[in-house]
Amino acid sequence: MTTRSRDSIENIWGERTPYAGQWLDRLDYQLADDAPDHWVQSACVLCSNGCGLDIGVKDGKIVGVRGRSDDRVNRGRLGPKGMHGWVANHSENRLTQPLVRRDSGELEPASWDEAMDLIVRRSKEIHERYTANAIGFYTSGQLFLEEYYTLAVIGKAGLGTPHMDGNTRLCTATAAAALKESFGSDGQPGSYTDLDTTDAILHVGHNISNTQTVLWMRILDRLHGPRPPQLVVIDPRRTATAAEADVHLAPRGGTNVPLLNGLLNLIIEAGHIDQDFIDNHTMGFDKLKQTVAKYSPERVEELTGVPVADLRAAAAILGEAKSLVSTVLQGVYQSNQATAAAVQVNNINLIRGLIGKPGSGILQMNGQPTAQNTRECGADGDLPAFRNWENPEHVQQLADVWNIEKEQLPAWKPPTHALEIFRYAEKGTLKMLWISATNPAVSLPNLHRVRAMLSRDDLFVVVQDGFHTETTALADVVLPAAIWGEKTGCFTNVDRTVHISHKAIEPPGEARADLDIWLDYARRMDFRDKDGEPLIKWNTPEKAFDAWRECTRGQLCDYTGMSYEKLSGGSGIQWPCNDQYPDGCEHLYTDHVFRTFYDTAENFGHDLDTGAAVTPKTFKALHPAGRALLKGTDYVAPHETVDDDYPLHLTTGRVVYHFHTRTKTAHSRELNEAAPDAFIQLNAEDAARQGIEEGDMLQIESRRGWAYAVARLGDIEPGHLFMPFHYGYWDNDERPRAVNEITLYEWDPVSKQPYFKYAAVRLQKMQPGQPFEPDDPKRDEHLKEASENPRQHVADYLGLLDDSSRATAKALFGVAEKHKAEPDIGAICKMLARFSKAHAEDLQPCIQRYGETQKREADKLLEVLQPSHHEGPLSLLRDLHDCWLLAQESHISIVVLQQAAQALRDDEMMELLQRMSGHNSRQLAWLKTRIKQTAPQSLIVPS
Repeated sequence: MTTRSRDSIENIWGERTPYAGQWLDRLDYQLADDAPDHWVQSACVLCSNGCGLDIGVKDGKIVGVRGRSDDRVNRGRLGPKGMHGWVANHSENRLTQPLVRRDSGELEPASWDEAMDLIVRRSKEIHERYTANAIGFYTSGQLFLEEYYTLAVIGKAGLGTPHMDGNTRLCTATAAAALKESFGSDGQPGSYTDLDTTDAILHVGHNISNTQTVLWMRILDRLHGPRPPQLVVIDPRRTATAAEADVHLAPRGGTNVPLLNGLLNLIIEAGHIDQDFIDNHTMGFDKLKQTVAKYSPERVEELTGVPVADLRAAAAILGEAKSLVSTVLQGVYQSNQATAAAVQVNNINLIRGLIGKPGSGILQMNGQPTAQNTRECGADGDLPAFRNWENPEHVQQLADVWNIEKEQLPAWKPPTHALEIFRYAEKGTLKMLWISATNPAVSLPNLHRVRAMLSRDDLFVVVQDGFHTETTALADVVLPAAIWGEKTGCFTNVDRTVHISHKAIEPPGEARADLDIWLDYARRMDFRDKDGEPLIKWNTPEKAFDAWRECTRGQLCDYTGMSYEKLSGGSGIQWPCNDQYPDGCEHLYTDHVFRTFYDTAENFGHDLDTGAAVTPKTFKALHPAGRALLKGTDYVAPHETVDDDYPLHLTTGRVVYHFHTRTKTAHSRELNEAAPDAFIQLNAEDAARQGIEEGDMLQIESRRGWAYAVARLGDIEPGHLFMPFHYGYWDNDERPRAVNEITLYEWDPVSKQPYFKYAAVRLQKMQPGQPFEPDDPKRDEHLKEASENPRQHVADYLGLLDDSSRATAKALFGVAEKHKAEPDIGAICKMLARFSKAHAEDLQPCIQRYGETQKREADKLLEVLQPSHHEGPLSLLRDLHDCWLLAQESHISIVVLQQAAQALRDDEMMELLQRMSGHNSRQLAWLKTRIKQTAPQSLIVPS
C-alpha cells in the first residue's frame, strides 16, 4: 500500500505553515509498497524550482521520493509532479536500444556501434560537402550542466556550427534577453529568500500556483502569516494565483506593454521613484519617462480593457511598497512584444531602486529545471559562461580555455535560434539535425509544418530520448538515453541554486547517459585541440563539472568554489560560489554596479521593436559603464488579430499535473488521471452565445490548422480561450488535439521566442457522432523550397561584388571626367575608381575557386544612375548620390561574403575582403562628406 505525507493530487500545496520569521521544514514523501533499502540525493526536474529530494531505491528500482528538509529551496516540500513523476523511470514506453531507419522505411533495432558509425559517417560527409553550417543541434532544458557543456564544446569547437539551441527558446529565451537588455548579462538578480521578507509581489504572466507549486507554497505561507505581502497579478485568466491577489489585472491578449507602461507612468507621476538611484546607477530615464507619459490610465483601459481604478490600485501597491519582488513567465515571454514587456518589469524595480538587497529582486522565471544551464553552458548558441560572441577578447578567452584557434569558433554571426534552425531544415540548407531530450513534433508551433520539416528526405535526423515520442517516430536514428535518477550530474534553478543529482539506479536495457553518448561521438569524430590532444579531456560527470568550473572562473556565473563533494550531503548552493563567496551569494548587484561595461557585457543590446543589434561601436559611445539600462518602447499591436472570421483570441499554457509534452508525467497513473486530456477554457458568456455547455466537444481552428477538445467554462476574460500545450498523440491519436496545430510560427524580434500566447481562432460545437477532420498533409506544400539541384551560392555574391565593383569604377571615372571644373572631383574620383577596378581584378582567384554567377544587377542600376543623365545645378549632387548608391551595392556584398569566408575558413578570401572593405569605407565616407558639402548650396540658393 502506498504511503505518503499527503494526497498531492487533491491537496496540491499542502497545509499552511504561516511564516513568522522562518520558513518551517515540512517533510513531503511518496512511497510505493516496498520501503527503500537506501536513499540517494537528488533534486526534482519537473519544474524550474529545483526542489531538493532523495530517491528511495530497493532492489535496483526507484520506489519513492522524499523532500530534503535542509534544502534552501523547498525545506522538504514537494509538489504533485515531484511526488509522482519518478514512476516514469519504469515505464514500458522507455527506449532500451538504438533504432535505425533501414531501407524498409521502418525504424529497426541496431547495435550502438552501428548507430554511432552511421551518425559519424553522415556527420563527416555533410561537414566535408556542406561545412558545419549544414549541421544543427536542438537540445533541452532537462539535461545536466555537464552534458550541455560537453555538447557546446562539440558543436562550437569540434564541428564549428552556429546552429545550436534548446527548447528553452520556447520558454525562457526572453528571460535571458530581458536580463541582458537591462543589466548587461543573464543571471537572476534576486533570490527565493526575498519572498520571505518582501512587502509586495508582482506576478506578470506567471501562474506560479501551477508552474512552480513549491514556490507558491512559500508565498502562501507568507500570505497566511502575520505580515503578508500585497500581491498584484497580471493574467487574463482568474487562476489560483490570481484568486489570492489584492489586485488582479486581466488585460487583453498581446497588450502587456501598454499595461506596464501605464503602471510605470503612474509610479513616476506619483513621485514613487528613487531619484538618487536613477541618477547614479541607471541610464535612459528621461526617455523612458517621455515614452510612458503617453499611457494615461484612460488610454491603458482603452487598449487593454483593464479598468482605470484597478490600474491605479496596482500602481499604488507597486509604488508605495518598501520592498518588491517581481516575477515574469510565459504570459509575457510567449506573447506580443515579449522582450519589451519583460524589460518594463525590470524598469519598475529599477526606478524604485529595489534591486540587489534583501526582500527586493527580479525573477525572470524559467519554465524548465535546467534551462539556466542550457544558457550558461552555451547549448543555446551563446558562448559559455555569459561571454559575448561580439567581443573578440571573450572569444579568445574561450579559445584559450579549450586550447583551440579562435577562428575555429562560429563567432562571426549571431547564434541561430531554434525556429530558424528548423526553418533552414525546411528550406533544405540544413542537412543534419540532432535532437536531444525534447519533443518538437508536439512542442513547436504550427505542427503540420514542423512534421513536414522533420520528414524531409534530405534531412538526417538523430533523436536522443528516454521515451518513444512523436519526434522519435520521425527520426533516422534513435538513441536510447538514461534519464533523471539513472545518471549523475548537476543543474541550476531560477535563483542560481546548484543541486547535484546522484545516480540511483541503472538505466533500462542499453540506454546510456547523454554525456556518455556525446563523449562517444567526440571520440569517434576524433576532435582535437591545437596541440593534437583530444578536444574533450574528461570522461566522467565529475571531471566534466571540474572543466566547467574552470570555464566559469572570473565570470558572473563563477562555480569555482563548488565541487561534487561540497554539493553532496546538504543544501544546494547559489552561484557565484568562489573565494569571495565560498557558501554562495544570495543577491547579484548589491553594489549596484551592473554588467554593462564593454568588457563584461554579454551582449550590447537591441532595438526592442525591431531586434536590430546595437553595434559594439555604438555601445562604447553610449558608455553605460556599470549602469543599468532603462529602455522604453511604445505599444505595437500583435501581428495577428481577431476579426469576423476568427473572432476569438487563443492563449496556451500549462496545467499543474503535467510537464512539457507529458513524456514523463503521463506515465504516472495518478498524474495522468488527474489531467488525462486537453480542454478549451472559455468565458461563460461566449459559450452561451454559441450554445456551448461544460464538457461539449469543440473544434478550434486557426488559419493554420485545427484541434479538438472538450469545453471548460469560466475564469477567463470574454473573447479569450485557453488550451494546455502538453497533449500530443503517442498515447491518443484518435483526433488532432495538440494546440500547436494552430499556433503561429513567428517569434519575438529580440529573444526569438515563439508567440504561443496569441492567435486568432474560431470555435465550432461538435455534434454527437460528427467525425473529426484529420490533419491535412497538403496544407503547407507551398513551403517546400529546396532546389532540385542544390549548390553553394557563394558564386552568386561573388558575381554581385564583381559586377558592382566594375560599375562603381565606371561611374566614378565618369564623374571625374564630367566635372573637371570642380578642383577636387577629378583626382579623388579617379583614385576611388581605381580602388573598385582593383577589387574586380583581385576577386578573380576567389571566382576561380567558387565560380561566379553574373546577373549584371549593378549594370542595370548603372543604366538608371548613369552620371551623364543629370544636368543643371543639381548635376554634381545627383552624380555623387548615384556613386554612393553603387558603392553601397559593393558594401553589402562585401559584408555578406565576409560571413561566408569565415564560415568557409577561407583566410585568403577574408584578407581580400577586409582590404576591399577598407577601400569601400573610404569611398562611402568621402562621397557622403562631399554630398553634405554640396547639398545646401545646390538645394537652397536659386539658380
